[in-house]
Amino acid sequence: YVCSTWGNNHFKTFDGDVYQFPGICEYNFVSDCREAYNEFSVHIQRALNSNGHPEIQYILMKIKDITVYLKPNLVVVDGRIVKTPYYTSGVLIESGEIYTKIYAKLGMVLMWNQQDALMVELDNKFNNHTCGLCGDYNGIPIYNEFINGDASYNSITYGNLQKISKPSAKCDDPDETQALPSCNEHRDECQKLLTSPAFADCRLRLNLEMYIQACMQDKCACNGKEDSFCLCSTISEYSRQCSHSGGRPGEWRTQNFC
Repeated sequence: YVCSTWGNNHFKTFDGDVYQFPGICEYNFVSDCREAYNEFSVHIQRALNSNGHPEIQYILMKIKDITVYLKPNLVVVDGRIVKTPYYTSGVLIESGEIYTKIYAKLGMVLMWNQQDALMVELDNKFNNHTCGLCGDYNGIPIYNEFINGDASYNSITYGNLQKISKPSAKCDDPDETQALPSCNEHRDECQKLLTSPAFADCRLRLNLEMYIQACMQDKCACNGKEDSFCLCSTISEYSRQCSHSGGRPGEWRTQNFC
């Protein structure tokens, strides 16, 4: 029931597809797409921070008739800056040092680390009713996201389709013809990190290969720079998803690692 995005433009849909999409426009992350009345929508915009790493600049949500705008250390509800914890008709917003969390009574929990990682958990009453970068939540990987009728999309084409069109927006679509590099030389290192004893309780709960692949792509993108973002963001996501599914990751951060 969880869709997430983290680190170097990784996305994991409700149905379990993992892909990379480096767009810097505003996109529909997940919305209720039934025709009559849409109960919620979540839009996100990423940008590169001063270190050249992609971070989520803002999140724009509508929950029924309430509009919530989130930036790091800032929560705006219906145009007013509010102090957290904040409660209004079926929506609770909490914000700590690291995470901003929103609980909506209609069946949604959103959690953002105010940097690169966002996770949305959705009640299964929305099965087959969502659209956006998180997919259609129909329980079937690939279908209707990357294969729709006779058309098949790569992840960049799929991501570009989720752009929110704004007349004033200045952002280019990522190139759909660009191939992802093969990053096999990093497999051993990534596998070692993700199978360390600290994650013993996570092995059977998550699809390990998926996170190894994401970690390999991160290492590739950093071209051998010793940069904690390239290594730590996917490991952090693995740890978060593990606790979310009831696992107990051990202490994996150390004084000099992440």
